[in-house]
Amino acid sequence: MLWAARKIVNAAPLPQFRPFSVFSLLISSYPVVMAALPPALRLGLLSDTHGLLRPQALEALRGCELILHAGDIGAPEILDQLKGIAPVIAVRGNVDTQRWCYELPSTEIVELPAASIYVLHNLSELGLNPAASGFHIVLSGHTHKQEARWKDNVLYINPGSAGPRRFSLPITLATLDLSQKPWSPRFIELGP
Repeated sequence: MLWAARKIVNAAPLPQFRPFSVFSLLISSYPVVMAALPPALRLGLLSDTHGLLRPQALEALRGCELILHAGDIGAPEILDQLKGIAPVIAVRGNVDTQRWCYELPSTEIVELPAASIYVLHNLSELGLNPAASGFHIVLSGHTHKQEARWKDNVLYINPGSAGPRRFSLPITLATLDLSQKPWSPRFIELGP
């Protein structure tokens, strides 16, 4: 069965209150793109590819029904390769400054049957209260450090960096099965 995913395009930060519901606020205040997608129970989560998409990353993402990229993509070919696996929703990161990046928003809101997800590159630029705004998950990148933590019933995920090695940090991405509660991302190390 297919479902309709609502993707908010170029959304400004939401206010930190929730009149009626975040969905009525979003529908009335932001341009909405509807797309038919599979149920998206298994998500692929990555960030900071910086123009490098390793074969191990592609293999780790096989079987995902939706891929979310939290910025610093580095090259348009990265998105093309990911779209060969599953639909992709991506945001612009601080290194995404070339002309092709202008179409990418700085934030995205992804509404799935099981979860509402706020995607941005740099968590320190989060301009809303996710819990008060009705989000279940916040996906970010930028630090190159994998992390998953709960705060105020919101799961914050940073999948780490899937691109060139930075510092001495591992090269990682994550998958998340929304059918398994409590949600817990699976971090996958991609190489030496």
